[in-house]
Amino acid sequence: MSAVCLKIVTILCLSGTVMSGEGSREVVWREIGGHFTIQCRPPKADQEKMCLKRGLNKEAEVFFINGKSGKKTIVNDFRDRLEFNGLFPEIDILIKNLTSEDTGPYWCEYKAFDKTSVITKNGQGSVLLVVRETQILSSTDRSVRQCEDSDNTLILVSVVICAAVLLGIIICFFVWIIPKIKRQQSAEKLRRVATNEVYEDMRGTIRR
Repeated sequence: MSAVCLKIVTILCLSGTVMSGEGSREVVWREIGGHFTIQCRPPKADQEKMCLKRGLNKEAEVFFINGKSGKKTIVNDFRDRLEFNGLFPEIDILIKNLTSEDTGPYWCEYKAFDKTSVITKNGQGSVLLVVRETQILSSTDRSVRQCEDSDNTLILVSVVICAAVLLGIIICFFVWIIPKIKRQQSAEKLRRVATNEVYEDMRGTIRR
């Protein structure tokens, strides 16, 4: 957990430095399994391409759209988790089923062409995403966990009841057996006394 915290602090510090001076930026906190939306807006009109990138150095491309041809590209890691809507160049991008690996800065990068070169600028909407390790439980997971807790409670109650019944049986056994043993011991003592008296009488008769 300390390694995760260190990673988050490092990303926050570096991203705060890198993103200073950019258009609009914010820190977005989400939990594993959650979702968030990036609202990319152009720095000015006449943009031709927009690309959503991630990483401190914008090293990974997530989504790309060509304003003229309409061609759209989603990288494999986000293909089943990314949705978008809006008309170019104003694009809203939804990323679902977040994991801890999604933590980091996301950049809305626009490109425009003039007569001699390509002009690349960051648009409005760049965000720093922090995905926490606490997972959101779905209603099904909560139901399963409640059932498991109920089962555990039922098992514990059953064990306690069985232990109480067993203890009661043991107590009843001792209550029943101890007086019986005492009676047997008393009877044996009486028989021994009677036997000793017979022996004494026989000895007295023989001496006479």
